[in-house]
Amino acid sequence: MPADTAADGGGIPPVPVFFLSDSTGISAETMGNALLIQFPELRFERHVIPFITTVQEARRVVAVLDAAMAGPVTPLAFSTTAVTEIRDVLHRSSCPLIDFFDLHMSRVESILGVQGQRVAARLHGVGDIQRYNARMAAVEYAIEHDDGQSLRALDRADVILVAPSRCGKTPTTMYLALQHGVFVANYPLVPEDFGSAELPRPVRALRDRCFGITTTPARLSQVRQERRPNSGYASLEQCSYELRCADALYRRHRIPVINSSAKSVEEMSTVILQFLKHG
Repeated sequence: MPADTAADGGGIPPVPVFFLSDSTGISAETMGNALLIQFPELRFERHVIPFITTVQEARRVVAVLDAAMAGPVTPLAFSTTAVTEIRDVLHRSSCPLIDFFDLHMSRVESILGVQGQRVAARLHGVGDIQRYNARMAAVEYAIEHDDGQSLRALDRADVILVAPSRCGKTPTTMYLALQHGVFVANYPLVPEDFGSAELPRPVRALRDRCFGITTTPARLSQVRQERRPNSGYASLEQCSYELRCADALYRRHRIPVINSSAKSVEEMSTVILQFLKHG
């Protein structure tokens, strides 16, 4: 059970946090972290426990939670499990438990006037086979069209991310594909592009689908140093030059831009989705 511990210093031990789920744990993590982020002065030691699908597994989880209660800091658990029998077992733990399903399901049933099934829905699984297949097709497209590797069927892209190397094109591409089923290609700006007033030829006719990514010279230099330490490619001067040229290119061709140094991949993806929706 891997832990993700905040790197902040200080003498106060981190708060053990458990994300419990009958599926992947993504929803429990997302909703739990949306609350935890409001406590920046605290450190958290995060544990994800997914696929709690039987009463026996739930009892083992309760043993883990109760053991954590013996530590120096009171732990906290977030749960999105849906099956009543499993939820009943988890609630027997002495560990404080935030049950998102329990908090909201009764209210939703009341509004809709219909009793929910209360079964493991597997929101991120293959329950909706059409949506799942669409996301897998988008992932395959993203892999093929990562970093300009293939120009085949480039016109099928919903959006084309354009940026200098190491600005965050690939993580954003993969997130949009996997989470939203968006067909994304990304195309790197290379040295010959920086001296040109035109967009690279492969994306020139698809300008209305292009979305530029920029960052700060210091951040780009830091990322490139990890890849090629002490190289000209990673120098602050080279990074500043490439970003200036890229920004000029974006302005010249009226390409929308997002700064990856100021936003997470999730935030960037949301901005791009909104652009696609209203563009």
